[in-house]
Amino acid sequence: MNNLFGFYREIKKHFKAFGINGVRFYLSNAFGKKDLITIHPKGFEHPITMRRNSSDITTFYDIFFKSEYKINYRETPAVIIDAGANIGLACVYFKKKFPNARIIAIEPESKNFDLLKMNTDAYKDITCVKAGIWNRTTNLEVLDIGLGNWGFITKEFDVENEHTIKAISISEIMSSNGIKKIDLLKIDIEGSEKELFEKNYEPWLSNTGTLLIELHDRMKPGCAKSFFKAVVNYDFDLEHKGENVVCHFIKEPQKQ
Repeated sequence: MNNLFGFYREIKKHFKAFGINGVRFYLSNAFGKKDLITIHPKGFEHPITMRRNSSDITTFYDIFFKSEYKINYRETPAVIIDAGANIGLACVYFKKKFPNARIIAIEPESKNFDLLKMNTDAYKDITCVKAGIWNRTTNLEVLDIGLGNWGFITKEFDVENEHTIKAISISEIMSSNGIKKIDLLKIDIEGSEKELFEKNYEPWLSNTGTLLIELHDRMKPGCAKSFFKAVVNYDFDLEHKGENVVCHFIKEPQKQ
């Protein structure tokens, strides 16, 4: 009986949030046979495709049910960089909320990147870049640590080969795309934030309005320490939303 009530509760929740398409999505994920499932939420221009019974679904619920990116945005962003875009769920959310924003989405893992392109190609002003994020231009090796499709970490590798991927800095992203200010920077890079905030962050961090980051000390110890050591010289308001730390920068860094 409890299982029946739980099933009915989920059906009701999905219908309330997304209409009949939400019900189809829930049933496809729970009982379907296809590897990929699609939902076209009401109010969204285009459908979203995910891998059934995967971490894609968890991320979808975090963003669209738990509203992890529903924060106090101080301004309407014109430029958004999504570092660690995964399959593009955050991009789609931001594009719905800020339809005129230009979004640069960066994702290193090949299967994630394929779905990122599938989910964002129909939108205007979303540019997808297949690369890792680091503190300089280098090569990275993508390592699967067994946490599903969101559990890939990267490690710097001196020699380029068929197993490495290109890594770029945020400064390089800004330069190559003609960006002078990042209004919203979302970072979810599975532990690489440790290296990102160790050096060469000053040029882009001083030109960032709001920074939304998930820290991954459980995957790579030292992430939080590296991050807060970098931002401590900047004046910002801090909030916490779900697994994310949000910094709203309000003036130039203090002189040392």
